[in-house]
Amino acid sequence: MNERNRQQSWMHWATDKIQKAKPYNVFEHLIANILVMLISFIVAVALYKLGEDVISLLVNRAFDPLQHETFQTVFGGIMTLLIAMEFKHSILVVAKRQQNIIQVKTVILVSILALARKFIILDIHALEAAKVAALALALVSLGAVYWLMRERDAWNIEHGKQEEG
Repeated sequence: MNERNRQQSWMHWATDKIQKAKPYNVFEHLIANILVMLISFIVAVALYKLGEDVISLLVNRAFDPLQHETFQTVFGGIMTLLIAMEFKHSILVVAKRQQNIIQVKTVILVSILALARKFIILDIHALEAAKVAALALALVSLGAVYWLMRERDAWNIEHGKQEEG
């Protein structure tokens, strides 16, 4: 098959797919792709800024991972990047039409990552004990929900049932 036939075949497939798609699905797909591009840009800028900060600390010989403030800054930035990339991945799955909606498990996982980041950058001396306890309770609760959802999925697979969403 030559290049021209391949292009016509692809265009026919794409046109056919768009014509058969429901308008809201096309809209959802467009929004998901735009979000993926925006989050990718944010991740790239955040990575550049993190690299700039680490290099600045190295040049000034102020990089001491054992120093609490440096640890908070560097690992807070790394966790922010991981959260953004996981969030982008969950949207990318929707954009590629592997799933119709963002899965609740993914939202819970991103929330757990965000709370873990909060604990990393937390200054325990400046925060009330009740707030630390509330954050810990939220983290344990999200972890329990995530574990229960994994158990449900394993049970569904074992018994041959489809996931409901």
